[in-house]
Amino acid sequence: MKLFEQYQLNPFVKETLRDLKFETPTKIQKEIIPLVYKHRDLIGISQTGTGKTHAFLIPIMDMIDINRDCVQAVITAPTRELATQIYEHAKLFVENNPEIRVSLIIGGSDKQKAIDKLSVQPHIVIGTPGRIKDLSLDEHALKITTADKFVIDEADMTLEFGYLEDIDAVLGKMKEDLQMMVFSATIPQMLRPFLQKYMDNPKIIEIDDDLTTSRNISHYLVPTKHRNRYEVLKDIMKIIDPYICLIFCNKRTEVAEVAHHLREDGYKVGEIHGNLEPRERRQMMRRIKNMEYQYIVATDIAARGIDIDGASHIINMEFPTELDFYIHRSGRCGRGKYTGECYSMYDTTNQNIVETLEKKGITFEVKELRGNQFVESQSREKRKSRERQQTDLEKKINSIVRKPTKVKPGYKKKRKRVIEKMVKQEKRAIIKQDIKRQKKERAKQSQREKREREAQD
Repeated sequence: MKLFEQYQLNPFVKETLRDLKFETPTKIQKEIIPLVYKHRDLIGISQTGTGKTHAFLIPIMDMIDINRDCVQAVITAPTRELATQIYEHAKLFVENNPEIRVSLIIGGSDKQKAIDKLSVQPHIVIGTPGRIKDLSLDEHALKITTADKFVIDEADMTLEFGYLEDIDAVLGKMKEDLQMMVFSATIPQMLRPFLQKYMDNPKIIEIDDDLTTSRNISHYLVPTKHRNRYEVLKDIMKIIDPYICLIFCNKRTEVAEVAHHLREDGYKVGEIHGNLEPRERRQMMRRIKNMEYQYIVATDIAARGIDIDGASHIINMEFPTELDFYIHRSGRCGRGKYTGECYSMYDTTNQNIVETLEKKGITFEVKELRGNQFVESQSREKRKSRERQQTDLEKKINSIVRKPTKVKPGYKKKRKRVIEKMVKQEKRAIIKQDIKRQKKERAKQSQREKREREAQD
């Protein structure tokens, strides 16, 4: 097993790795680091928590020539938080070699101050695509055309947020022999034409390391049994005693709503989602970094790279629409040598999702809520072992979808798909009605409480 000490690295790099207590390279670091030195274009595909940031940061820091007074590497990330996180990692290397200049170039800060600081060009630029484009192509203050290396971190998120156009504009001005490094959890089809345009026969490194984010984590399913999920959340919170707990929702509005209800119930909570203003987001991230919150409600953006030290528990209000995000979410706890617990609210409609995740190597345990404690349940195993019976809803729809007089080949499969589709639509309608009912009940309850307060006054 090769250790970092055996690599031919500059003394300040080795010293930084010792400070970080990094001894053995992760899988992706073993694959990526030698390729960076060979000036190969590369695509690194791996999940959160596999060590990909240091896979490119270690060799880039090691290869900086302090005698070249110009930009030598550009690293982009799709959000300010992710860019800031990479910058914080880079600063640890600079502490052991202050002659290396690293600049953080992100929006939400005073542009003129940023321009003034660029009177002396940095060796490494870390930032968001829009601000890098602005300061380099529009303001001509940042001279990035001298760079030998260009890193796009979280490329799938960069595509999703619409930043590829900015990167496209910047890359159009760069060197022809520029070394391109792209890192992502997935490579969507829409990203591939862009990669083909700028990358020269890239080496693709894919680390199928699903279990690195789950090996130290216990995964629990908490049946909701048609209860209000917010009430289930509060019951879970009464039982667990987290150092820091991340509560995930699928939508920004849901994050804001859950955080609002928790505050009303006396909890001090943080929230991270795309609807926060830049100033609010900076303040929130500062408070989170200062460990001011035990509970943080978030969307999946937080699961994609924002380091929250000490996260011990995850609660999923529902399963994410993209299953890879389950890995990202659960991977926020149980980091390094620590253990973590991930609780996911669950009902029978989630059966296929759970089975798919189990095929990826995740083992779930069912925990039912009874009173103020969890009770182990075998209900799911029993359900899986017995022959599945049609529900009343399925029987009803089955009677509606009549068998035609003339049966064509493949009829049974087609009829089954039609029935499944109708069942899903009917279930959605039932859920929507139930949500409306719950909202009405909450509104009535609020009105009653308001009248009671007014009567007391």
